[in-house]
Amino acid sequence: MVRPQPSVASSLLGGCPQLLPRLGAPCDERVIASGADTISCLNIQYFYHNACSWFQKIGFCGIRFLISVMHKTDVFTDCYCIVILHFFLVHTQESLEDEVSPRNKEQKNSDGSKDFCIKNIHQAAFGRREIEIAELEMPALMILRKAAQGEKPLVGARIVGCTHITAHTAVLMETLSALGAQCRWAACNIYSIQNEVAAALAERGVPVFAWKGESEDDYFWCIDSCVNVEGWEPNLILDDGGDMTHWIYKKYPQLLKNIKGIVEESVTGVHRLHQLYKTGKLCGPAINVNESVIKQKFDNFYFCKESILDGLKRTTDVTLSGKQVLVCGYGEVGKGCCAALKGLRAIVYVTEVDPICALQACMDGFQLARLNEVIEMVDIVITCTGNINVVLREHLEHMKNGCIVCNMGHSNTEIDVTSLMTPELTWRRIRAHVDHIIWPDGKIIVLLAEGRLLNLSCSTVPVYVLSITATTQVLALIELFNAPERGYKQDIYVFPRKMDEFVAALHLQNFDAHLTELTDEQVKYIGVNKNGPFKPSYYR
Repeated sequence: MVRPQPSVASSLLGGCPQLLPRLGAPCDERVIASGADTISCLNIQYFYHNACSWFQKIGFCGIRFLISVMHKTDVFTDCYCIVILHFFLVHTQESLEDEVSPRNKEQKNSDGSKDFCIKNIHQAAFGRREIEIAELEMPALMILRKAAQGEKPLVGARIVGCTHITAHTAVLMETLSALGAQCRWAACNIYSIQNEVAAALAERGVPVFAWKGESEDDYFWCIDSCVNVEGWEPNLILDDGGDMTHWIYKKYPQLLKNIKGIVEESVTGVHRLHQLYKTGKLCGPAINVNESVIKQKFDNFYFCKESILDGLKRTTDVTLSGKQVLVCGYGEVGKGCCAALKGLRAIVYVTEVDPICALQACMDGFQLARLNEVIEMVDIVITCTGNINVVLREHLEHMKNGCIVCNMGHSNTEIDVTSLMTPELTWRRIRAHVDHIIWPDGKIIVLLAEGRLLNLSCSTVPVYVLSITATTQVLALIELFNAPERGYKQDIYVFPRKMDEFVAALHLQNFDAHLTELTDEQVKYIGVNKNGPFKPSYYR
């Protein structure tokens, strides 16, 4: 890592330049421990791993004050001082890097390849460790890799993808490569991108075009860079939201003739595929992974149940017990959010248009209401519909001071953020992904992640749950690529039930679980195959 010149650090130290020579090495536990004569390595590690969150709250002025106190009172030892200085120097360097767009930087990996555009290729080692941790929680994909060591079912597949770029999707991408596919990748969400993971993928030779905080122009430039490649044409699309699919339709229709299939995992993306189908523009078969039973019952529910609380806590430090929370939508995402909030004794209201989901909400103990009936009294508003313009400016006008507004649906269309870009309102960035929208009378609305996905932008994610969806995506791509000619029509297909059960069986291996086998008499009685599928195709 290129470090700032000593003059920057000298200014920060305010008279402690004697520590500068010790800043050249990485600040890992070995370096820290070498200066810790009286403090255990364990304590230093604890301090270091928590330093980022502490220092982000107190800011650089607070850090400067801490260093002056250390210098004058000897409260901290030199090793703690090194930790603080390391944090400052790294983040000073990152702030300098932020001023230069990755599009204007020339980078190459250790093999000399420049076919990528990311924040910083030097973060690859850190990203690789993140991926290795994720691999431990993604057993099904690792089993598929081992099974494909001989026969590689995706040899010849050229996959262009637009998904979240995180450690778990990196395991997905590298599994596709292990199965024989060539991949090019962009991100479907500008805030969920893990720069270090993108660096690790680029270092391994995956052409990835993504960095956290892309502008809208950058976002579509990255998608275009995946597709607009001389001598390389995709034959499969893996999409999350439909932006990659629609970009190809809009800009490169000549590529459609080679597309063997599309795999889509989001509500929004599936809706856009149906629009193409209705107008006769769907280029080939598409598999709707989003409506597979295993994704609905596991990814949408458990993923959101585990991540909603983490996202709210990390961004706002809010106490949820006793808070009045409005959850818009009671699909699987809404159900997961409500279950988590109920567990912390929040008072939860639900809005819903579907009478079946509405009845489920009532029987689960939640109060069903219309948005305008409760908007003035709730403390938190969470959208979970996948629709457009759920929370409008008129609703925001009636919210109480300090109300927290966030989105757990797929796209950033649920909250009308554009209506807040007006001269009479003041935007104040409080911390990463937290903005205060200040009204002329002083009222503040707390907007998280600018209306984009809260959990993937602001929290950690339960990788084991996401492993289930990633496995369905891999199997769907294998199915489309290896299907006989004319095996699939130009239509939208639901993920096959037999494959749903196969994905579940792969993940059961992580538990001390023992499936019961049906007897011949039982098989005959209920009319199923002894090896499944055990539910009809219409089961939901």
